[in-house]
Amino acid sequence: MQSQIEFYQQKLTYEMDPSDLFAAFESNEEVIAVDARQAFGYELEHIPGAINLPHREMTADSTRELDRSKIYVTYCDGIGCNASTKGALKLAQLGFRVKELMGGIEWWKFDGYATEGTKATAGAAIQCAC
Repeated sequence: MQSQIEFYQQKLTYEMDPSDLFAAFESNEEVIAVDARQAFGYELEHIPGAINLPHREMTADSTRELDRSKIYVTYCDGIGCNASTKGALKLAQLGFRVKELMGGIEWWKFDGYATEGTKATAGAAIQCAC
C-alpha cells in the first residue's frame, strides 16, 4: 500500500493538469508556463502569460535570467508531442523546479481555457470537472 501512495505522490510532484495550472494562475502561485515548442507554434497559439523557450534551445545561457524560485510548467501540443517532456528534462538538469502539463495546449483548450497568439481562442465554458 505504501508504494502505491508514494507512486501517486511522486506523479503529482512532476505533473499537473490544465485545471491545476489555471488554479495556480488564479491564486498567484509562483508558476511560469513554458511553451517548449518552436517559436512558430508559440506565435500561433499559446497559454496566456507563457514564455517561449523551445526545448532545443534550453541551455545554461538561455535560462540564465529565469527565476529559480519559481516552478516551471512545460507544455507542448499534447499527446503525440514530447517537447514538454524534453523541456522538463532539460530544465531539471539545469537545476530548475519543473512540472509537465498533462495534455499540453490541446487539453488546455479542451478544458475551455483561452489562448493567445495569431490564432488565439477566447475559451468557452470551463469543461473540466477535475
